[in-house]
Amino acid sequence: MIITLKKDASRIQVEAITGKIRELGFSPHITHGKELTTIGVIGENAIVTKDIFMAMDGVESITPISKPYKLVSREFKKEDTVISIGGGVSIGGREIVVMAGPCSIDTRERLLSTAEAVKAAGAKILRGGAFKPRTSPYSFQGHGEKGLKLLAEARKHTGLPVITEVMNVNDVEMVEEYADVIQIGARNIQNFDLLKAVGKAKKPVLLKRGLASTIQEWLMSAEYIVTNGNPRVILCERGIRTFETSTRFTMDLNAIPVVRHLSHLPIIVDPSHGVGIREFIAPLAKASVAVGADGLIIEVHPKPEEALSDGPQSLLPEQFARLMDELRLVAGAVGRTM
Repeated sequence: MIITLKKDASRIQVEAITGKIRELGFSPHITHGKELTTIGVIGENAIVTKDIFMAMDGVESITPISKPYKLVSREFKKEDTVISIGGGVSIGGREIVVMAGPCSIDTRERLLSTAEAVKAAGAKILRGGAFKPRTSPYSFQGHGEKGLKLLAEARKHTGLPVITEVMNVNDVEMVEEYADVIQIGARNIQNFDLLKAVGKAKKPVLLKRGLASTIQEWLMSAEYIVTNGNPRVILCERGIRTFETSTRFTMDLNAIPVVRHLSHLPIIVDPSHGVGIREFIAPLAKASVAVGADGLIIEVHPKPEEALSDGPQSLLPEQFARLMDELRLVAGAVGRTM
């Protein structure tokens, strides 16, 4: 449930309310809005204690949260969450933020040249995989810490914040040391120990939707991260598995307005994985911005035919630059900037 405080509620009153919440075995989560301060009471059957809190000084009203996910719901927080990445980059505001780079980090030279190219085209964050979950155990699995060090070098070289995926609970601290944003991939959306671990991290987390996850399951996974202490979660739609075989996955554009209705968290789209075919990435990227996405994550590689993973869905740097020009037009048409 949500406790809305009176505008003149004192610090002592707030401390008394949060103390009572903990005394009853629940967790308090305070949100300071533009006009009102609210306290989320998180725990099973918290609503049965409604009368206790209504009798306390400083309480204006109490509202039950009907969704199984609480802290990430629009009921809990009406205003959109804007997440600061660093270097002047924020996701969830008026600006569309594009993350771009190779699926897998291969060589230092290619990573640095790609980083320079995507920055010149207008990307605000560099993506690159140091650890790669692969369907086949024989496929390239990533360079690990060596790849993380190359990402850090690229950040120093270009000034771009970096995002990379973590796959193992034991690697969270190491990835957090190098990355500005920690990515949880589609295959780990219900790796609950990993979600809890990044919930304790100090860096923002990008949470990709699972291959066959419902929107509710996706938001429940986000709830795991937030309840463990990290409110800076960015949702990422990356296509879902359907009966259709003409593309790698089916890009679920419905998810963008639905999530914006259900949750205050920012949502971006990964059209590279959504279709898996280079020729179709640009149309899906533009459509994503048109229906309300806060950003995009796009794979770019200077020699896709030699890429260690996902070459067929990687844009050439010049193709990416053209797409960025087209995206600026779409963003302007829907009242956004890039």
